Amino acid sequence: MSKIRLGVLGAGHLGKIHIRLAQQLQSEFELVGFFDPDEAKVKEVREEFGITPFPDMKSLIDQCDAIDIVTPTLSHFDCAQYSLRNQKHLFIEKPLTNTVEEAKKLLDLAHEAKVTVQVGHVERFNPAFIAAQPSFDKVMFVETHRLAEYNPRGTDVSVVLDLMIHDIDIVLNVVGANLRKTSASGVAVISDTPDICNARLEFENGCVANLTASRISLKNMRRSRFFQKNAYITVDFMERKADVVKIQDPDPTNPFGVIIKPGENKEPKQLVFDSPNISESNAILEELRSFAHSINTREKPIVSAEDGFNAMSVAQQILDQLEFSNSIFAR
Repeated sequence: MSKIRLGVLGAGHLGKIHIRLAQQLQSEFELVGFFDPDEAKVKEVREEFGITPFPDMKSLIDQCDAIDIVTPTLSHFDCAQYSLRNQKHLFIEKPLTNTVEEAKKLLDLAHEAKVTVQVGHVERFNPAFIAAQPSFDKVMFVETHRLAEYNPRGTDVSVVLDLMIHDIDIVLNVVGANLRKTSASGVAVISDTPDICNARLEFENGCVANLTASRISLKNMRRSRFFQKNAYITVDFMERKADVVKIQDPDPTNPFGVIIKPGENKEPKQLVFDSPNISESNAILEELRSFAHSINTREKPIVSAEDGFNAMSVAQQILDQLEFSNSIFAR
């Protein structure tokens, strides 16, 4: 199986990570080169990684089989559109685009091009989430907190597209039901777009998800809690930990379970605590390896273009709610 000729668009903080990891995946990729309009970044990356900088985006894309887009969100559409029109496989960092209209256009182009398109919702490859997945069974309530200290990088878009979209994708993947209703509130504190937001998603199967995202927090946190019949699951995406608490009939062979009494005239139950084994893995490395696998096998990517579009669609509903509520408040 021949190597995939890969080009990277974007040499910022995350772009450098992608370049370094693509170099490690030598059996999957031949790293052709990169492009970034910032001359200082070009010099730094060329010296650090010894790879070829290209003078423009199009000349790099023309020389590759696949393109890895790690540019600012506002440029995603233009980069992806040219790549897809030239039948290039595409890895594109989240969010898929800046608007849902752009996302729909890319989705249509991807179908026409018949190439592999994977979206960089990296938390799907977080080892803590992977370890917790077998425990999910008809999740009916979700609470997520994604808090970050202020960093000017990423403020070209709202906190919904910058941070919350990670949890939107996770919730859509776990719940697996159509969205019935969205409500949200948020405010711009430092930047020109919302820096903190809370959203409530109600699904047709009865599940409710409460999502909070902030990029003006005093501490960092990326934690989600999932509630279902007779079980409670926590996933700490930052610390890479997962815990599962199950409620079951008492098992006399398990001395570590905690016996609880639900109430009068009810049989006692036992709380069983489990911490799944978490593998030592690099989530970005694994998503790039998965991208190569999908190209070679023609299998649907773990995070497909459709997944990216669905996350963008929900994010847009949240943004519309924020705009509406803020307009009412401003009166």
